[in-house]
Amino acid sequence: MGKLRGITVLATVGTILGLGLTFSSAAIAVSDTSQFSVTPGTLAFVTNPDVPNFAAVTLTGQSQTGNATMNNFSVDDATGSAAGWHVTVNGDSTAGKSPVFAQYCPNATCGPDSGPGYVTSGASLAADSLTLNSTGASFTGLNGSTGTAPTHSCNAGCFVDVPSSGPTVVAAAATSAGMGTWATTGFSGTSLALALPTTLKALNTNEVYHLDLVWTLVSGP
Repeated sequence: MGKLRGITVLATVGTILGLGLTFSSAAIAVSDTSQFSVTPGTLAFVTNPDVPNFAAVTLTGQSQTGNATMNNFSVDDATGSAAGWHVTVNGDSTAGKSPVFAQYCPNATCGPDSGPGYVTSGASLAADSLTLNSTGASFTGLNGSTGTAPTHSCNAGCFVDVPSSGPTVVAAAATSAGMGTWATTGFSGTSLALALPTTLKALNTNEVYHLDLVWTLVSGP
């Protein structure tokens, strides 16, 4: 009988050991959070608009048109507001400036005229002599900018120097458009046209017809 009990005990221990080979592990979870704040940037020109100099003119006794290519400019809208923006231009009427092409001496003297500066009671062109035509021009996104591009507003031609209706809108980004950095491209060789009448007067040596413009970048379409 003692022998049988021993066998029974061993069998029971083996059964327990066999069952003990299977264990379950509990998953451990922890919480984690992350966040960041956003500070608005600015709305600014990256490259300023710039009307180039026109070629020298030789009088012919007839009206003429001077042409030039508008220089490209770029706008950076880093405000994050999606408010849109627009660019305007008009002649500068502040002290020492001229909103139209006017007789200008760049040196200390130009014949009988003194300078540098505009010649008092000198010759000038009429207002609205300079026209910008943006036909064929477009905007290209820079530095990874995506979304809706701004548009040009002067495909039918816009007066640049003292428009009779006030500052001229030359480009605009609608609400939710023009975010990021955008540059103009594609201005033609006739994008700027300067009307030169038969009454255009010749100037003293070294004098030129000179103009001051104000380009303004404004928030809102």
